Amino acid sequence: MVFTVVTFVAFTALVAVLSWWKTKDDDLSTKEGYFLAGRGLPGIVIAGSLMMTNLSAEQLVGTNGQSFAGNMSTMAWEATSAFALIALAFVFLPKLLRGGIATIPEFLEMRYDTFTMRLFSILFLIAYVVTMLPTILYSGAVALVKIFDLEAMFGIDYFTAIAIICVGTGVVGMCYAVFGGLKAVAYSDTINGVGLIIGGFAIPILGILALGQLDGGGFLEGVKHLITATPEKMNAWSEPSALPPEVPWPLLFTGMFVNNLFYWATNQSIIQRSLGGKNLAESQKGAIWAGFFKCLDVFVIVLPGIIAFQLLAMNGQMDTSVGMAADQAYPLLVMKVLPKPLMGFFAAVMFGAILSSFNSVLNSASTIFTLNIWQPIWGKTANNQKVVKVGQIFGTVVGVVSIVISPFVMYFGTGIMNFINECWGFFSMPLLTAVLFGLLSKRAPSIAPKIIIPLHMVLYGLSKVIPFFSQFHYLYVVFALFVLECLIYAVCIKVCPRKTEWEMPDAKVMDMTSWKTGKRWAIVGAGVVVVMYVICSPLGIGA
Repeated sequence: MVFTVVTFVAFTALVAVLSWWKTKDDDLSTKEGYFLAGRGLPGIVIAGSLMMTNLSAEQLVGTNGQSFAGNMSTMAWEATSAFALIALAFVFLPKLLRGGIATIPEFLEMRYDTFTMRLFSILFLIAYVVTMLPTILYSGAVALVKIFDLEAMFGIDYFTAIAIICVGTGVVGMCYAVFGGLKAVAYSDTINGVGLIIGGFAIPILGILALGQLDGGGFLEGVKHLITATPEKMNAWSEPSALPPEVPWPLLFTGMFVNNLFYWATNQSIIQRSLGGKNLAESQKGAIWAGFFKCLDVFVIVLPGIIAFQLLAMNGQMDTSVGMAADQAYPLLVMKVLPKPLMGFFAAVMFGAILSSFNSVLNSASTIFTLNIWQPIWGKTANNQKVVKVGQIFGTVVGVVSIVISPFVMYFGTGIMNFINECWGFFSMPLLTAVLFGLLSKRAPSIAPKIIIPLHMVLYGLSKVIPFFSQFHYLYVVFALFVLECLIYAVCIKVCPRKTEWEMPDAKVMDMTSWKTGKRWAIVGAGVVVVMYVICSPLGIGA
């Protein structure tokens, strides 16, 4: 255990030192320097930061928990993200970067009005503080408590052990986000990404080796066991009537696509990395390369759940119920297959994954509050130093509140990923339609989002309490509301259009030359997703 602690501290300190060295000479006294990394991020850093912002402990623990309790259909949350990232690269970024946009709420104010911007800003902050940040901390704590066995080490109960990890992780994450700005966040994400690639891929490889040993063989026997022992779990095409954690196949072309489009193209904590690119081409590279990374994610945050089911549940070592019990699958698999000397390194990688999501979301929350709420109302004459200082203070307050809430996530009574995704459903489609019609329509009026936001929240909320809707996957409801809201926009454009046609102004903040070979790489990325779904189908290895 001492060696585990030492290696954990060593790798964590290495990431901190390298991030400090890369950013020590940067000017964080300006808004662009602090919130957008001075608009100087290269494509590979954007891609790494996008991946690590998304790929955190709630993914490692929660998505593997979904595949443990369901099947390979849960890979839709990862692989099909490539299509949304293609749309981000070639539909959203050329327009947003041309306008010099720093935040999505800023665009909403520019396109609609101040009230719309503030309304979405408040919704974002509520979602970040109540849902995203506490869940990130909790899901990471679930894994780290198991790895370090804190309950036995200190003789404390499970809740206290979870709380200790949540506090420690939250404080370190706040230091990155509050005092380092976006560039420190992005570089620490990229460095942690290297460790996650090594540690993340090691778990399924070691798991397959363990499966092979069950049949008296090695890696190849393990692959054969994985494919043949539970072929129904290798199928990514679930029935249309399937419920969470499975993803029904019709949703691949409907609810899952629009949900991913919301997440990758309008979610501030994600898109902020792309908005910090040094030019359009680099931002597009980051988005497209992130799509390839998401396909690789399937082997890290979906396949281990299937391996855990075969290695642990089929031998009666685990509860197979959906929810928080299934979320124990990944940390228990790590404990079973990872050699003890590597446990500290893996714990550091997991810790880095938690930090990457936590500090990224925290930085985005500070950006939204400072630039879209505080400065327009109370800081109109504030200098750059004052603006950055307010962002740091707000980030500290939000971080403390999320730390306090995080241990209580264990009482929510559902799987981590289902909880997060269903909460996002309360306002994901209003934001997506507002941005889509704002960018693609010159006549969409400001009244449209004001009608749609309360209507969507009421209808989506009703779908959670009316028993009839419990027989449908919630993403069916999300897509139905998306279609309804598009129709409302169309009616508003017809009945009460904007008086003057709107055009995105050219802020001339960067080179807007598109990535020359970007579309070819986008086609290759889409092809990879199709091949993966053919393999994990009844035509391939999924019975």
